Amino acid sequence: WYQRRVHGKQWYQRRVHGDSKFNKIVLRRLFMSKINRPPLSIARLVRNMKKAGNADKTVVCVGTITNDIRIFDVPKMTICALRVTEKARERILKAGGEIITFDQLALRAPTGKNTLMIQGPRKARTAERHFGAAGRPGSHVKPFTRSKGRKFESARGRRESRGYKK
Repeated sequence: WYQRRVHGKQWYQRRVHGDSKFNKIVLRRLFMSKINRPPLSIARLVRNMKKAGNADKTVVCVGTITNDIRIFDVPKMTICALRVTEKARERILKAGGEIITFDQLALRAPTGKNTLMIQGPRKARTAERHFGAAGRPGSHVKPFTRSKGRKFESARGRRESRGYKK
């Protein structure tokens, strides 16, 4: 699969149409790490498709499209993604939708006309909660604590009896 993906990237690189901004963005995203290609849920997809003028556009997601049980009815839509999970694929096809690959997209819309590019939320990772300075006044960073008890990171600045309380 790795060779196929690398080959796909190189193929897309050769395929980039002159000054097409769309293709440059897709190519840049194809080379991104997995952290920078977050999964996109069907719920977010449906929400974006409901907006005026988006119903007949092809959704382009350089990443994985995942199922979302919170959404009940999936509308008919054409999707182009690197990967679609089994349940998501099942639901999209059941609704009369279509899932295409990037090489099929390159033939259909060489310059990205009538497409809608969507990305998943990058900051949704649980690791993001810990980024920053924990304990600093005004920061809502989650500290890496051994436990959540009285004795763990709840002293100075947290209680009046231990110096001060902010």
